[in-house]
Amino acid sequence: MKIRVLMIDDHTLFLAGLEDILGREEDIEVVGVAGGCREGVSLAMEKRPDVIVLDLAMPGTSGVEAARILAEALPGVRLAALTMHLDRQMVFEALKSGMTGYILKEATPEEFLFALRVVARGETWLSPKVAAIVANDFVRGSAQEAPLAPALSDREREVLRFLVKGAGTREIASRLHISKSTVDTHRRNILDKLGCENVTCLTRYALRHGLVDLDE
Repeated sequence: MKIRVLMIDDHTLFLAGLEDILGREEDIEVVGVAGGCREGVSLAMEKRPDVIVLDLAMPGTSGVEAARILAEALPGVRLAALTMHLDRQMVFEALKSGMTGYILKEATPEEFLFALRVVARGETWLSPKVAAIVANDFVRGSAQEAPLAPALSDREREVLRFLVKGAGTREIASRLHISKSTVDTHRRNILDKLGCENVTCLTRYALRHGLVDLDE
């Protein structure tokens, strides 16, 4: 089954380039493009895509506000920001709005496609520069006031680090030389220990409490 994608961006030429990139992929189908948030929200209600990729800074309704509307109206949709803005506050607002992807427009086509597929699986993906900023900010701002996090085993911490980086089960299993079922077991245990319902929540918790070092 193909990943059905809707894109929202006010730069027509940029949208055309993305359509060309996605159009070459056998597992992806572009079901619509919109030049603004209002048009994009309306189109999303009609097309019901799997993933919506949207710019954050557009005239009129912002991408963050559009994401809030879409997350509430279409609970199953995956939302990813594709933006040139490397800004702490904008990143935090995007994540709070329901976005599980934050991709910089400087990304290569390969990185963009990888991130899109990660988000489509229901996992979180942040461009490396964004992940580093978020991690450093949480560590500096929350280290003294954050409560002690539940103890994780060394293996669970390894799995957690890969999850926060957006790696899927197959990649984690290959990198750690363990089975996919073992990865799934570790993921469930980590979610239970940290009181999280999904990987998005897990990523926020891990970054907030400095549980992972993304530079490793």
